[in-house]
Amino acid sequence: MAEFIKIYNENPNQKEIDKVVKVLKNGGLIIYPTDTVYGLGCDITNTKALEKIAKIKGIKLDKANFSFVCNDLSHLSDYVKQIDSPTFKLLKRALPGPYTFILPGSNNLPKAFKKRKTVGIRIPDNNIARTLVAALGNPIVSTSIRDDDDVLEYTTDPELIFEKWKNLVDIVVDGGYGDNYASTVIDLTFGEPEIVREGKGSLDIL
Repeated sequence: MAEFIKIYNENPNQKEIDKVVKVLKNGGLIIYPTDTVYGLGCDITNTKALEKIAKIKGIKLDKANFSFVCNDLSHLSDYVKQIDSPTFKLLKRALPGPYTFILPGSNNLPKAFKKRKTVGIRIPDNNIARTLVAALGNPIVSTSIRDDDDVLEYTTDPELIFEKWKNLVDIVVDGGYGDNYASTVIDLTFGEPEIVREGKGSLDIL
């Protein structure tokens, strides 16, 4: 059964962060807070963990639209082809924030994503998420946890999330109530920004 760990967003406890990172490095799955909805995540470099998430979501790994959750823009050059100055300025304006940007993937993508032409980059405005990534040393691959209830769409209460997911993941991080709106998804692969999904992030950044 999953461990339920309380971490405060204002001042994440390093001991608790290290505990979660150890689980990630060992191929475990976590549910953790972002600046939008709670996410299901694992270490980007662990193919077995990625396959577990794909199985939970009922999709094939090579077809999955998972986001790469980064600590800052320094990871971009690892996974994204060189981008032009206006695109970089837009990313700097919007991030950290409730956005997922679809960008052209580089040749350095992890093994499980080698065939992908694009990658979704996310830098949440949430200290817990970013501290986890910084301590791990590479991005967390993440997907939002949808609710089976069509009215709710996303569960916001960490205790209810734990009840539902405790037998599927290794750790549920309680970072307080989540949001019920997912990130705004913007495709930047064709020059002009294209809105794929309007979510929590305002379009005023464009």
